[in-house]
Amino acid sequence: MAEIKYPYLPEGKTIKYVAGTNPCMIIAREIAQRYSLDRIMPGGAIIVRDGRILGRGANGSDHHEKHGCERVRLKCKTGEGYELCEGCHPKNHSEPRAINNAKDRGNDTRGADLYLWGHWWCCRWCWEAMIEAGIKNVYLMEQSEVLFNKDHPDNIVGRQFA
Repeated sequence: MAEIKYPYLPEGKTIKYVAGTNPCMIIAREIAQRYSLDRIMPGGAIIVRDGRILGRGANGSDHHEKHGCERVRLKCKTGEGYELCEGCHPKNHSEPRAINNAKDRGNDTRGADLYLWGHWWCCRWCWEAMIEAGIKNVYLMEQSEVLFNKDHPDNIVGRQFA
């Protein structure tokens, strides 16, 4: 596999990949399809340890529908300015929502794996949340750097569930 140039990756961290047919990735996709409020880049995450789902989360909010996106207005680059827009704020990302869901359910996330469907990288805020929560491995779907990258000509953005 060719080296992927992520917009952000903490030193010493890696991203692992699984097929879209992986049972955990199928569930993350279902979470995105069912619960994400982001119509352009729906995402879903699950946190798993020992075959048990500890937490789930989907991204988005209804802010963009009501108010538009401040990041779009300001022409922010990928990964920048999330804190400038309520709809893009990291609290609305799949990863922290899955972590919070796990904690709300009384589950310890240390040593668990996170499966993320619908994105090709994780932002700095999400990495910080995952590191603090003790997430061991982050898994994305194979070919996500093509499928979910708005800048790649072969992406499926806007038709993820078609």
